[in-house]
Amino acid sequence: MHVRKRNGGLEPADVMKIVRAVERSSGGLESVDPLRVATRTISGLYDGATTSELDELSIRTAASLIAEEPEYSKLAARLLAVFIDKEVRNQDIHSFSQSVKAGHALGLIDDRVAEFAAVNARKLDDAITSERDKLFEYFGIRTLYDRYLLKHPESRHSIETPQHFFLRIACGLAESPADAIEFYELISRLDYMPSSPTLFNSGTRHSQMSSCYLLDSPEDDLEAIYNRYTDIAKLSKFAGGIGVSFSRVRSQGSLIKGTKRPAHGRGAL
Repeated sequence: MHVRKRNGGLEPADVMKIVRAVERSSGGLESVDPLRVATRTISGLYDGATTSELDELSIRTAASLIAEEPEYSKLAARLLAVFIDKEVRNQDIHSFSQSVKAGHALGLIDDRVAEFAAVNARKLDDAITSERDKLFEYFGIRTLYDRYLLKHPESRHSIETPQHFFLRIACGLAESPADAIEFYELISRLDYMPSSPTLFNSGTRHSQMSSCYLLDSPEDDLEAIYNRYTDIAKLSKFAGGIGVSFSRVRSQGSLIKGTKRPAHGRGAL
């Protein structure tokens, strides 16, 4: 039986390699059984399975046991962190500055941040503390991977690790490497977390980081109402929250002059 590696090559399936991979991520977790996770992963092995599929199976197996033992959340999170690191390294990205350079080449990273990371590459690369990935619970790092990390537009593989992500956010807000590193230290330890628009957009070409927009009521006519819906859609596109008044729009049951029928009230957004 063979498995397909990330580079496309085939190698004989090594059951003990799966066991060792789970055991490495189990250090210090006294209430988890790494062999149980590895055994379930091995049961899903088939000829030609990819190593990515097996890694994902290990992650989801550990996650399925969280209800029995909460410490499996840490194991699943660590396995996912390793998975992300492999995915990034497989694209020849081995440092924060390389991650930013790759993102800029793909049209994802802002020009200022790309230059900032290139000029201060050594300081910023040295600031990365990968061990802080162990602070994540599974739900946190899964949400980060699925929704927040920058992905290659075609392969949809992540081009940054969680720690690259935190430092990219910091660089998008900072004017000096010292400020960037100070803010990175704060958020990478999970002592503070910015709002979603900042997490989504800082350092990118769409650096909209405002959390909330308040809009006045449209006038009580069809064109004005749907123009306001367009405004809402445009603001929501880059993760801004919306508060909108409809105080000028007639209430449900009021007569519509043009149709001589009662209004049904504002449509659901």
